[in-house]
Amino acid sequence: MKQTFPFLLFVILLFGCDTNSKNSLRTDTTIQVRVNPEITFQTIHNFGASDAWSCQYVGNWPDQQKNKVADLLFSLEEKTDGSPKGIGLSCWRFNIGGGSADQKGETKISDTWRQTECFLTKDGTYNWQQQSGQRWFLHAAQNRGTESFIGFVNSPPVWLTKNGRANSDGGNSVNLPKDNIPKFSRFLIDVTQNIQQNEGILFDYLSPVNEPQWDWKDGQEGTPWTNTEVAELCRILGNDLKEAGLSTKIEITEAGQLNHLYARGNDAKRGFQIKEFFSPESENYVGNVPNMAHKIAGHSYFTTTNEDVLAEVRTRLKNEIDTVDPTLEFWMSEFCVLGNNDGFKGNKRDLGMETALFVANVIHSDLTIANACVWQWWIAVSPYDFKDGLVYIDKSETGGNIYESKLLWALGNYSRFIRPGAKRIEVKTETNPDVKISAYKNENGNVVIVCLNRNKQDQNIQMNLGGKALQYETSKENSLAFLSTIKLKNPVSLPGQSVTTFVVQD
Repeated sequence: MKQTFPFLLFVILLFGCDTNSKNSLRTDTTIQVRVNPEITFQTIHNFGASDAWSCQYVGNWPDQQKNKVADLLFSLEEKTDGSPKGIGLSCWRFNIGGGSADQKGETKISDTWRQTECFLTKDGTYNWQQQSGQRWFLHAAQNRGTESFIGFVNSPPVWLTKNGRANSDGGNSVNLPKDNIPKFSRFLIDVTQNIQQNEGILFDYLSPVNEPQWDWKDGQEGTPWTNTEVAELCRILGNDLKEAGLSTKIEITEAGQLNHLYARGNDAKRGFQIKEFFSPESENYVGNVPNMAHKIAGHSYFTTTNEDVLAEVRTRLKNEIDTVDPTLEFWMSEFCVLGNNDGFKGNKRDLGMETALFVANVIHSDLTIANACVWQWWIAVSPYDFKDGLVYIDKSETGGNIYESKLLWALGNYSRFIRPGAKRIEVKTETNPDVKISAYKNENGNVVIVCLNRNKQDQNIQMNLGGKALQYETSKENSLAFLSTIKLKNPVSLPGQSVTTFVVQD
């Protein structure tokens, strides 16, 4: 034992105690990164988030507090050290409320923060003073440079629904009498026109259906829809938009899971939605409807269990689009952390890097495998002990503390620098499951390279580009901080557990 101990000590010091953990190994190799701006993929239209549900209150908070939240979400300005003041969201999703907050009695939505006001009143007239906090955020976004706006609906107005509530009694059919579908369409036209007239903002898109695969029996506003019901609504709404002279386009279907777009899912009448809505052979084909956006929208929930699931679901989604209509765009229109992702769950608020790295990996997969043209988060502002917010707040209707998350700034590595109209461009690297790199070319010619390093160890990379680049970092130490201007001919170190962005200068 006396003879072997010095040798064992040498081995321990050389290789470390935990030789089974990949995160304990040193990374001495340099990954070669070859960026080719001449090979392009999808056009990136925007990165966004929604105002549900907290903005109805935060929009009426004291000016200093609500402006701080708006700056974090939308600002394109820089601090004195060159770091971004906010993440520059280029799209904002306005929740057109169903009116559960206006009801007296049983709503089956116990949390008042998940209840919403509605512009339509019980007597059929409109109260345009409703949703004032959310309307403030429309202006806050526009004034800070946000370019795209979407009006989305969870439930039709309670005064039109079958059961007089903003959530359903179950089943797979819409909580709306057939005779009221034209009234619902008229409501959406009236809201769109009023927002345009009074707020100076025209919704680029109307999303009248949200996660139609779920039953929505309680907890929050929502309703199921069959594919046939969605198609009927689209045909009525499309003609109404055309007759109103509005350029606003219809977005469908905000599927509750991506597999509902190409497979049966939980219900054949609510599945196969790419083929159902955009194959001319389908009875539910709506590709020829006036003002129909040539895209399919879905949510990445419950398809993020591990790398195999991420790749399989998104590959099948892309293959289905290529088969049905290669010109059809895919928009990832909602995500937060739900389900069990190999032990990583949505409950419990996390302001640190664990959630930031998990979500950045989902963003990368949606953009590079599924060719998503858009990536949008769920609730921008959260009062909950859950991994559902970019900015967190005290649950107070009158004001409170504001908490930044590393997730906010990790999304900012994409949203702040990849601007509307950018093209994703080719990146080739050696295989490394913990280092993922994607690149984009903005309309102004700037190349943006986003690097995700989930390993605890630093990783060197060598890019094939010349010139200089601005380097920004989100990590335990930094929140989308501007670090320096680097020479691209030299190797660059990606800190362990970080998201790093390089903006190449001509």
